[in-house]
Amino acid sequence: MPRFTLFAAIVLGTATMIFVATRSSDSAQKTAERVASDASVRDFGARGDGSTDDTTAFQSAVDSGIGSIRIPAGRYRLTRPVEIDLGRNGPVSLSGDGTAKIIMAGAGPAFRVVGTHGGTAAPHTVQPNVWDGQRTPCLDGIEVEGAHPEADGFEVSGTMQPILTRLSVRNARHGIVLTKRNRNVVIAHCHLYDNHGVGLLLDKLNLHQINVTNCHISYNDQGGIVVRDSEIRNLQIGTCDIEGNMSPDEDPTANILIDARTSSVREVAIVGCTLQHNHTSPDSANIRCIGRSATENQKIGHMTISDNVLSDVAVNVHLKYCRGVIITGNTFWKGFAQNLLVEDSSDIVVGPNLMDRNPDYRPADSANTVVFRNCRDCTVSSLHLNNALEDPALLLEHCTFFNVTGCTIVDCPQGGIVLRNSEKCRVAGCLIRHADDVKGIHVEGGGHHLIQNNDFP
Repeated sequence: MPRFTLFAAIVLGTATMIFVATRSSDSAQKTAERVASDASVRDFGARGDGSTDDTTAFQSAVDSGIGSIRIPAGRYRLTRPVEIDLGRNGPVSLSGDGTAKIIMAGAGPAFRVVGTHGGTAAPHTVQPNVWDGQRTPCLDGIEVEGAHPEADGFEVSGTMQPILTRLSVRNARHGIVLTKRNRNVVIAHCHLYDNHGVGLLLDKLNLHQINVTNCHISYNDQGGIVVRDSEIRNLQIGTCDIEGNMSPDEDPTANILIDARTSSVREVAIVGCTLQHNHTSPDSANIRCIGRSATENQKIGHMTISDNVLSDVAVNVHLKYCRGVIITGNTFWKGFAQNLLVEDSSDIVVGPNLMDRNPDYRPADSANTVVFRNCRDCTVSSLHLNNALEDPALLLEHCTFFNVTGCTIVDCPQGGIVLRNSEKCRVAGCLIRHADDVKGIHVEGGGHHLIQNNDFP
């Protein structure tokens, strides 16, 4: 005991001893709070030298219950996933400030976040233990580099309001995986780049409310954003750059692939993105949506595709077995098979879109056509098509009850609009410029059409 403290104890007795003890307790608490607020994985033994196995140190930091954990600059090698059990550990935030690199040398995700949320997005379904101890896990400013064929970046399940920001995943299998059940997910400002699986994978997932914004998702061999075997509502993808997420050595995929053949995905917006590359991969697409069947096409719908830039794939937008999709305000070019292919779908609205080939983007070897097959009850309005090759600019094949109005079609050597074995379609007010030996509008089979007030200069 310090000398002044001992003197005070002799003069004032027990009361002073209690006072001193209280002072000591306060000091210890403040020290603990200071350490907790500045906690680092290095405090738990992580070396960050690129060769030491730091898995145990990371797991100890998470299991300590401190919650907010910094990952200082360094190269941290992990050999198994760091398990972030929100039910056991409470709220957790991991931050690397963009200077920390994780080398994932084992199978599975570098970080696996697991919660127990079993409710919906409605507040009354969220249990008190989730609000108090699990809400809003945050992963920020961390880079993961794969060093194992089955290494992933991050995996999240059972969470309420997770926030994943400023993450970078490279040379792994999948970048970010959402699985099982999550609600109110935010993914922003991430780089998911050059992985041999999927950039962002929504796999066997029940999820409502997810925003994916301002991300670069590029050069992932099996797809950029892929939804499969999942029940999804309220998926917003905005202002992202999504490029080259397909490989000639992999099965056909897309920069955005929504596969609902065994599930349903509705209430989707894809807005303000750049989606492109590469047409050398078989059956490549920028946006591909596949529903359940022609007779049950409502499993993908209530969907908006607006204000995007799409180019350099086999098919820029491919819809199959879909109902209730609007496509408007986009710029398309270099659709080597089609700019837009719609099959076995209904209630599709295609509004003003530009489909043009800038002469600086050579060679002029892409088809750039629009094709509807086996579709019904659709509207095509104010579409601008320039220099479609190989096939007619707009082909309706085995379609019924279409309203095609106000389109501008110029310099398409195989013709403007072809109605093939279709019924009860209206084509009106279209402006079509074509060569003398090519028909502006051509009907092959079918009938009962209303074709009026079109101009063929």
